[in-house]
Amino acid sequence: MDGTFKDNDYSKIVDADRAHVWHHLIQHKGFETGEPKIIIEGKGMKVWDQNGKEHMDAVSGGVWTVNVGYGRESIANAVRDQLVKMNFFGGTTGSIPGAMFAEKLITKMPGMSRVYYANSGSEANEKGFKIVRQIAHKRYGGKKHKILYRDRDYHGSTLATMSAGGQDERNAQYGPFAPGFVRVPHCMEYRKHEQAGAPDEGYGVWAANQIEEVILREGADTVGALCVEPVTAGGGVITPPEGYWERVQEICKKYDILLHIDEVVCGVGRTGTWFGYQNYGIKPDIVTMAKGVASGYAAISCCVTTEAVFDLFKDDSTDPLNYFRDISTFGGCTAGPAAALENMRIIEDESLMANTLAMGEHMMNNLHALAEKHAAIGDVRGKGLFIGAELVSDRGTKEALDEKMVGAVVADCMAQGVIIGATNRSIPGKNNTLCFSPALIATADDIDHITDAVDQALGRVLG
Repeated sequence: MDGTFKDNDYSKIVDADRAHVWHHLIQHKGFETGEPKIIIEGKGMKVWDQNGKEHMDAVSGGVWTVNVGYGRESIANAVRDQLVKMNFFGGTTGSIPGAMFAEKLITKMPGMSRVYYANSGSEANEKGFKIVRQIAHKRYGGKKHKILYRDRDYHGSTLATMSAGGQDERNAQYGPFAPGFVRVPHCMEYRKHEQAGAPDEGYGVWAANQIEEVILREGADTVGALCVEPVTAGGGVITPPEGYWERVQEICKKYDILLHIDEVVCGVGRTGTWFGYQNYGIKPDIVTMAKGVASGYAAISCCVTTEAVFDLFKDDSTDPLNYFRDISTFGGCTAGPAAALENMRIIEDESLMANTLAMGEHMMNNLHALAEKHAAIGDVRGKGLFIGAELVSDRGTKEALDEKMVGAVVADCMAQGVIIGATNRSIPGKNNTLCFSPALIATADDIDHITDAVDQALGRVLG
């Protein structure tokens, strides 16, 4: 792929898109006079738009998804071959790729044992919530039904997952939400000065203890689960402070609270381990994943549980309600696990997790170097190839840079042919973090190209 097209007149496609497609996360007024961007082709780390312009993709499909890069014929072939043989049957039955991928996946997740298939991260998280609620009714008379979620975390776009959404601008104008979801404070060390009582030392343990305070306020006998991202994604790429996860685990065990880890972004290599929680010694009860599971080559998500959780749904076979009475239509589609199997093989055979750690370190070093040059970079944080750079107007006060300026930096990079991300309609007044999640195949030259574009954009936009 070199960016040239046999038929490069896409005017009819643009017209059809402008007239009929409702895009995600974007104001369409501008399309009345301008063109929507249409991505025509992709190869490796690069994509080409309808005008033939080449772009380096530093956000893996815009939403942290294409972990192994574009144009993987072996994944496409695996999907094609499977669909011709057997494309779909409802999830009450099994399939060859479904069984094979579940077995393979569980080898990467010690302590977990059961895989429930769905087709999006939102749906996978809803399955987790339903499991918690059904357990509450089966064992606790419905009382232990509350689900805790964390400020700044994101778990999906359905009304139930938005009820567990810690991003107020995402939730604005969509309420009322489902009852029984309770927010706990975030653990963002860079902004601990905004939390009353936060200490200079031992912040991680203190931040975890704020969760315990919420549990005690609500009543431990009413709280069934805590749902959190191991590294917060769209809320600002927030890595946990030292001591945080150890204390969270203790609290969950103390009060018999299921720990639900949302790996929709972190999962399948993004942080340099198979799953983000594995960086922190966490032993979850429920793990959800999507996005990088098949690198966007097919729709698939998974809700994975321990055997102990699974066993609660078959302990009395005479009870007609005593099983997980849930269905996901496209959780029975064989394309997803077929793609996921080949995606996982690529990650293993090409040593992409080792590359993720090496390139993540390289990118962090580059961004720290840019922070020495540009005072607007207040903080650089991340894990593997999952990195954020928070922009501020004043390093001393940590006042967030106006999001129009942040958007201008992103737009300047786009004009240079480099696609980066930024927190978007997430935290009021705090949509100021540049987000990077290049494919796990990234080279040092790719990383340098991305950070050079950021350097130039900051210079032009902010001086």
